[in-house]
Amino acid sequence: MSSAYEEIREAAELAAAPRRSPTRPLVRVDLSTSSVAAEADRLWEALPAPAAELDVDLMRVGTLGLSWLEPVVEVERPDMGAVVYGPVRPEQASEFLAAALGDNPTEQAAQWLIGARTPAPGIPALSDHPFWGPQERRLMQWMGVIDPESIDEAIAVGAYEALDHAVGMDPMAICDLVLAAGVGGRGGGGFPAGQKWKFLLGAPGPTKYLVCNADEGDPGAFVNRVLMESDPHLVIEGMAIAGKATGADYGFIYIRDEYPLSIARMELALEQARARGVIGQDIFGSGFDFDLEITRGAGSYVCGEETGLIASVEGLRGMPKIRPPFPAQKGVFSEPSNVNNTETYANVPLIVRNGAAWYRQHGTESDPGTKMFSISGALERPGILEVPFGMGMDELLLGCGGGPPDGHTPKGIQPGGPLGGLLPASDLGLKLERPPFTERGVLLGSGGLILFDERASAVDLTKYFSEFCEDESCGRCTTCHGGSQRLVEVLERIMHGDGRQEDLERIGAIDKTLQNANCLHGQFTPYAVRGLVNYFRDELDVHIEEKRDPARVAPGLTRYLITDQSDPALEEAAALCPTSCIARAPVEGAEDDDASEAQGDWRIHEPSCIHCDACREIAPDAIRVEDRFLTMLSVV
Repeated sequence: MSSAYEEIREAAELAAAPRRSPTRPLVRVDLSTSSVAAEADRLWEALPAPAAELDVDLMRVGTLGLSWLEPVVEVERPDMGAVVYGPVRPEQASEFLAAALGDNPTEQAAQWLIGARTPAPGIPALSDHPFWGPQERRLMQWMGVIDPESIDEAIAVGAYEALDHAVGMDPMAICDLVLAAGVGGRGGGGFPAGQKWKFLLGAPGPTKYLVCNADEGDPGAFVNRVLMESDPHLVIEGMAIAGKATGADYGFIYIRDEYPLSIARMELALEQARARGVIGQDIFGSGFDFDLEITRGAGSYVCGEETGLIASVEGLRGMPKIRPPFPAQKGVFSEPSNVNNTETYANVPLIVRNGAAWYRQHGTESDPGTKMFSISGALERPGILEVPFGMGMDELLLGCGGGPPDGHTPKGIQPGGPLGGLLPASDLGLKLERPPFTERGVLLGSGGLILFDERASAVDLTKYFSEFCEDESCGRCTTCHGGSQRLVEVLERIMHGDGRQEDLERIGAIDKTLQNANCLHGQFTPYAVRGLVNYFRDELDVHIEEKRDPARVAPGLTRYLITDQSDPALEEAAALCPTSCIARAPVEGAEDDDASEAQGDWRIHEPSCIHCDACREIAPDAIRVEDRFLTMLSVV
C-alpha cells in the first residue's frame, strides 16, 4: 500500500467510522430507482422528524436487491446488529421506527420483518431467506450497506486499494491476471476481457480510449443501473485499472438518459474521485494519468452495439459501423479504443485485490466467477441478485424468485433481451452459463431473465420483441430494417386471424436474409421468432389453423363481452376505458329531455376496443374475454 493511498484510506476510515460502527441506532434507507418507484423518496422525507425524537441516525444507501419488498429499510442497533424490513410505507414512518426500536422488534415490527443481515438475537437470519441464501455477493457485497454518494464510505471498505496496487504493475501483467481469472464480457458476448485489453495495449499511437457500455436497453435488465446507483466507485476503479493495463489515459462512461439517478451518482462519484486524487493526474504519485467523463445516450437500443455506441460518443448518429477496422484499431475519434460492459469493469478491482484463483472459486470452466441477474415477470419475488455461474435457472427463478404467483404455471423464459430469443419452461433446468443457452439457439445476455406463465401468449411476446427490434433498427441497412418490418407484418396478420401455414416458410426466408445484416442487431432480430417456431409451435399452429389464442390476448382472435349488466363495477370500468368504448346503449323511444335518465344496457364498441384489459381488471365478474370466431359461430 502506497503512502499516498494509506493517507487517503486513514482519513476515509475516520470519516466513515460513525456509520460503520454506530453507537446509536442507524437507519439505512434504500434510495434507488426501484425503491423510489415505490415511494421511498417520500419515506425518506417522512423519517427525519420521528428519527430526531428517537435519537436515530438516517443514512441513504443503494439497493439490497429486494425489489418486491420496496421500500426496504435496514435498522442497525448496537445491541442487535443489522435487521432488514420492508415494505415500509411513507405513512408508516413513525409507527415503524417505534416498533423496530422497541424491546421486542420480532413481534412489534413483525409486519415488516424480513431478516437479520448481521447476527441479531432472536431474529431469523437473512441468509435463511430463499432469495438471499443461495447468493454469493461479491460485486454486491457493499450494496445497500454504504452510501453511494460518499467516497469516504467506499474507500473505508476497500475502494481504490486494487488501483493503488495496479499502478505499480506492468500493464501486460494486469492483462494476464484478468485473462487467467477468465472474466468474459458481461454484456452478453463473453469475449475474454484480458485478451481484448491486449489488443488495445498492442495498438500503436499515444492516444487510446476506454468506453464503458452502460446503455442497458434490454427490457427486464437492470444490472448496470444497480451497479452505478449502489457502488459507483467500483466501476470507476475498474476502468482506471483497465486504463493502466491498456495504455489508455481517458475514458467515457456511456449511460442511457433514462437512467437519471445513475448519471447523477456517477457524476458525483467522479467529482469526489478527482478531489481525492484517485483519478486524474499522477495517481498515487505513480506518474499514471487517467480521467473519465459521462456521455449521455439518447435511448437508442442499437447503441448497445459497440460501434454504434462509439458513433454516439463522437456526437454522430448512433449507427453501427462496418468492421473491420475493429475498435482496438480505430475507435473513438478514430483512435484505438476498448469497449466493455459496466459489470465487466466492476469485476476487475476484485480480481486485482484477491487474485485469479480466488475469482475461479465459483462458476464453471467456461464462465468462471459470479454473475448479477435481474429477474422479473411472473415471479413472487422479482429483484436483483448475484449467484455463481452454473446455478440452475430453476434454482434462480423458482427458488430465489419464488416462481409464478397465485398458483400459476411457468410457460417460458425470455433471456437476454429482445435479441435473446424464447425458451420453454421445460428448459428451466438449464445451467446459467453461456454454452447451454447457445446450444438451444438463444443468448444468456447481460443478465435479464423474464419468466412468463400460462396467461402470456408466446406469439404476442414474439410480436412485441419483433416490433421493438424493428423500431430500434438504425435504418442503415435495408436488410435489417425491411426484414424486421416483414417479420412484424407476418406476426400481426397471424394474430388477427389471417395466418396460414405458408407463413412459416416466409418467416424462415426472412430469418435467412437477416443473417446478411451489417450488425448483430439485424442478425439476432429473428431469435425470438425462432424460439416461437422451435419451442411454441403448437401454440402458433392453433393461431394459424384454429384462429384461436389460448392465452386470449390476440386482438384479432378475441373479443370482450359484458356478461352481467347489474355489476356496479361497470361504471368505474367505463370511466377508466382509455378509448371510451364502454357505454350504455341509447334507449329506444326516449325523448331528448329524458335521455340523461335513460339507462340502456352496457355495450362495448368493438372497433374502438384496444384490448388493454383495464376494464376486466376493474370488473372481472361482469366482463370476460372470449374467442372471437367461436363466439361469432355460436351467434350464427
